[in-house]
Amino acid sequence: MRFLPAVLIALAATTAAAQTTCDAHTYGAKGDGKTNDTAAIQKAIDACAPKHGTVVLKGGTFVSAPLTLKSNLTLSIAEGSKLLGSRNLDDYPIREDAKWRRVALLHADHVSNLRITGGGTIDGSGDMFWELAHTHRIAGDTSGSGGFPRPMLLDITESQHLTFDHITLQNSPMYNFTFFFCDGIKIDHAIIRNPATGAPNTDGIDPFSSKNIEISNVDIDTGDDDIALKSGLVERDPKIGPVEHVYIHDSIFRHGHGLSVGSELAGGINDVRVENVTMEHTEAGVRIKSNRTRGNDIHDLHYKNITMTGVGQPIQITEYYPKWPAAGTDTAKPVDAHTPRFHDISLEGITATGAKDAIIIGIPEMPIRHLTLTNVKIESEKGLQIRNADVTMKNVIITPKSGEPITKEEGANITRR
Repeated sequence: MRFLPAVLIALAATTAAAQTTCDAHTYGAKGDGKTNDTAAIQKAIDACAPKHGTVVLKGGTFVSAPLTLKSNLTLSIAEGSKLLGSRNLDDYPIREDAKWRRVALLHADHVSNLRITGGGTIDGSGDMFWELAHTHRIAGDTSGSGGFPRPMLLDITESQHLTFDHITLQNSPMYNFTFFFCDGIKIDHAIIRNPATGAPNTDGIDPFSSKNIEISNVDIDTGDDDIALKSGLVERDPKIGPVEHVYIHDSIFRHGHGLSVGSELAGGINDVRVENVTMEHTEAGVRIKSNRTRGNDIHDLHYKNITMTGVGQPIQITEYYPKWPAAGTDTAKPVDAHTPRFHDISLEGITATGAKDAIIIGIPEMPIRHLTLTNVKIESEKGLQIRNADVTMKNVIITPKSGEPITKEEGANITRR
């Protein structure tokens, strides 16, 4: 993993440089939960960033429309204090460069050495957006917005050396932490809270086409993917690039769709390590998903010491998304640049109880290759279904309440060691 030194050096430099403090109250912020403090907070940001300083929100609830973050800035939201998103839809214009989403409450383009910390809370007032998303939903929409553009809670594009620690994000209109083409992301001791139902597309952490990422000690309870690693959607993203060098560890997911790779993987993904993660009552656990129009080279993904309780599908690895056909009903298609190519994937020390089933399903023209399961124990309603995949197993115990532990379908090759 190559990202840790660069991120830590940037964090040390930012911490050492952040001597200037700009209290938002000094710039006119009220923090009374009623007054719109946007202009005052933005003034503090604009004044403090050139001095490598820290903007402090302390002693209340600061209502704000979108704020533009700057390079060399620390935003400190003190414990017990809150940055609360405006409930005025007109405050969130649609982004000209990405019309599938609106300008986020906290946003930045082309910045470096940015940190958000302090122990406080960022609240997106998401309920109004969830209701609008349900009302305006377009069936089959693939833009990522469900037919209604919404803002993210935090949205950062083409930036470097980004640190977020000791902070809570909640009630996001859409994705919580969102990054596009960023290099050097560190998220540590963060809490993410959105309703488990009724809050569509409220992914916890979504790095798109980004690299050198460490996510640790996060506690996520949300209504969609807890973490989703993505690298582009052909029909939406004019620019596509891979996700690379990711380390996720020592974290807990309480509700949501699990730890997802995909489904938007048109730029590919490689070098992902996931260790020491607990999942409780998520829909899926280890979730690697794509389809014939969203894929690329997807490899070097390794999961170790994952404990799951009440997780629907502790293993969901599929080159079909969102639905896979019944066995024997699909034929090979021509291979192109966006045919998903899953290979060199390992799962070790995976324990799941109270599951429904598990699947490993590749497509016939590009079966899953070099997938290894070691010390995997799953207690479930049904067993593990394998199709179009070469799987090596060592000490794999599947205990279903009914049916066979492992169902081999067409193209399934299992080697036991």
